[in-house]
Amino acid sequence: MRLTQIFAAAALALASTFAVADDAAEKAIRQSLENLQLDVPVDTISASPLPGLYEVKLKGSRVLYASADGQYIVQGYMFQLKDGKPVNLTEKTERLGISKLINAIPVAETVVYPAVGETKSHITVFTDTTCPYCHKLHAEVPELNKRGIEVRYVAFPRQGLGSPGDEQLQAVWCSKDKKSAMDKMVDGKEIKAAKCDNPVSKQFALGQSIGVNGTPAIVLADGQVIPGYQPAPQVAKLALGAK
Repeated sequence: MRLTQIFAAAALALASTFAVADDAAEKAIRQSLENLQLDVPVDTISASPLPGLYEVKLKGSRVLYASADGQYIVQGYMFQLKDGKPVNLTEKTERLGISKLINAIPVAETVVYPAVGETKSHITVFTDTTCPYCHKLHAEVPELNKRGIEVRYVAFPRQGLGSPGDEQLQAVWCSKDKKSAMDKMVDGKEIKAAKCDNPVSKQFALGQSIGVNGTPAIVLADGQVIPGYQPAPQVAKLALGAK
């Protein structure tokens, strides 16, 4: 059962009953989530800023909330008012989780376009060489580099594994000069590379786990995900603000 089907409503009441003692909360919540047959593993369960409600971090950084007895599961944003201004605590937690996942990708497994001069920040872009808007963004990579932004490409075959995009991305990642291969492939030129062990399927799964469902998807250093194409000046402004 998929997450979107499970959480069509804001809260779910489960039939099972559990002890409400704090030391039993994690066990109760895990049992409830197991009963729900989530397709995403649970990473951690901890107390949330709101007394009586627990924060459930799923693999890929998504966040749910649960009552201590496990009978209520809530999906949605938690806000805290600070000096009269709302702070989205859920988004902050999710961005932190995404940032850790993305920045843990070995740079050697990405296609890197380094900044010109001082590196002020970096972005990670889930791309597909068959995607027109990826081509449009790629044409602006030199502008991003001039603004001090390092661009790291990771693979996301938008039509799935085994698609033409998947085959092209594997060819790029199996090339001796991945940067040159990427440029040629985006330019519509055919490249040939021997099959090799490559991270394309792993990166595709990572993208799915953090909610990427199309390309390009730009991830800032702080974990903010920008879906779709944005002009270089806008991307640079966001990237420099997120460093």
